[in-house]
Amino acid sequence: MGKCEQCIVRQFSSLKALGKVELLKMAECKTSYTIKKGEPIFEEGEITNGIYCIKEGICKLSKLSSNGKDQIVKLVKPGDLLGQRSMISEEPANLSAVALEDMEVCFIPKNEIMQFFNHNNDFSMNVMKTICGDLKDADQHMVNMAQKNVKERLAGTLIYLEETFGIESDGTLRIQLSREELSGMIGTATESCIRLLSELNKSDIIELVGKKIKIKDKLKLQRLSI
Repeated sequence: MGKCEQCIVRQFSSLKALGKVELLKMAECKTSYTIKKGEPIFEEGEITNGIYCIKEGICKLSKLSSNGKDQIVKLVKPGDLLGQRSMISEEPANLSAVALEDMEVCFIPKNEIMQFFNHNNDFSMNVMKTICGDLKDADQHMVNMAQKNVKERLAGTLIYLEETFGIESDGTLRIQLSREELSGMIGTATESCIRLLSELNKSDIIELVGKKIKIKDKLKLQRLSI
């Protein structure tokens, strides 16, 4: 059984407010498992009944639109928690979480988490701050979708992917989204995304290395994203 007090998730999430006794209780009730690339952690409309701690790997949070297109709302990295809003609001998940690479995830039941929420003010405040941060990000995403054109959104997304998830030894983005996933993230058709990537490649702003993407001129890309 993993030691929750030594886990990376505790360092970067709401769980940092929990004391040693609470962490020991959590370690006793949690379930740890591996999620393979492409598999869901949970799906839209599902009752989660707890929270998910991301220990390793990256997943996408997405919503299925009326036309069947998968709209990526957020990418989730190690140290993040999933399911807090649904647990507190007692509503089904409004998004799906699907692994973009092999992941290590821990699940903590609602009953245990709510005990911490009700008796640890620092923990409950941290949870609320996290939910408020998610709402702020959602507001910004909505503004970007409304006020920026597709090229500006693509440029901003490529910068976000590099700054948030880093690069490989060859300089390509570490997190590799398919063209369909990237188009879903910026809210456009896959064909339009492919065309814009080709334009940026011809302008020597990025380099397409097979299916991978390498940012060559970050300054120009930043100017395009404004």
